[in-house]
Amino acid sequence: MVVRRVVPNAQAAPGSQEFYGLLGLEEVMNHGWIVTLASPSSPAAQISFMTSDKTAPVNPDLSIEVDDVDAVYAALQETGAEIVHPLQDEEWGVRRFFVRDPNGQVVNVLGHRG
Repeated sequence: MVVRRVVPNAQAAPGSQEFYGLLGLEEVMNHGWIVTLASPSSPAAQISFMTSDKTAPVNPDLSIEVDDVDAVYAALQETGAEIVHPLQDEEWGVRRFFVRDPNGQVVNVLGHRG
């Protein structure tokens, strides 16, 4: 398995984009309910701000993009890890699931389709 990026997901607050813009991050994705900012010189350096996840019952604390989300899902199911949101394809082009880590954090594990 290859991890492509790890992105913290913060609660959206007024002024967040402007503040992080002063640190050199630029908007790279905006779905209305989630906005991701990234470094132009190092695009995998990102932070997302979320109001409420569009299709899941909770907001994840962080997102981890992997090369084979199905394999990771199967491996975590075998360990008995708590799946918080089942594996599914989302309309915005990702396949993902949520799992609770040993610290109680909710992790959005995703892969881009196609």
